[in-house]
Amino acid sequence: MKDRFFASIALYSALIATGVQADAIDKALVIVNSGSVQTQGMAMVLANTMQAKGTQVDVLLCDQAGDLALKNTTSTPLKPKNVTPEQLMSKLQKGGATINVCALYLPNSEHAASDLRDGVGVAKPPAIADQMIDDHLRVFNF
Repeated sequence: MKDRFFASIALYSALIATGVQADAIDKALVIVNSGSVQTQGMAMVLANTMQAKGTQVDVLLCDQAGDLALKNTTSTPLKPKNVTPEQLMSKLQKGGATINVCALYLPNSEHAASDLRDGVGVAKPPAIADQMIDDHLRVFNF
């Protein structure tokens, strides 16, 4: 029993040393509410990177970040790749991510659901709450 315990510690230490996480994240909810284009861009870069590593990523856009979901929003491209947060968000969608605006976004703006980009929905609070309390999902806020 003692030998198995030390073998488990050795294996766990080896995994950490090689960068492999014992508890890999299977699902992530990225909540973006910042109006800063750089913050929005970095949130999308990190979400795309997580998705490329096999994590199921969903995005919730609230407050000023909700504008990313609008068809007519075009941000200034960010260096060094010269891409916009909207382009990065589109890449996430193509990879299977669900993109939603907060339930409060449309009723508290001058926009309607018809103003949203294709494939962007309106979040349902019970569904988002379920995600937030899911033991197998991590929530990231920007």
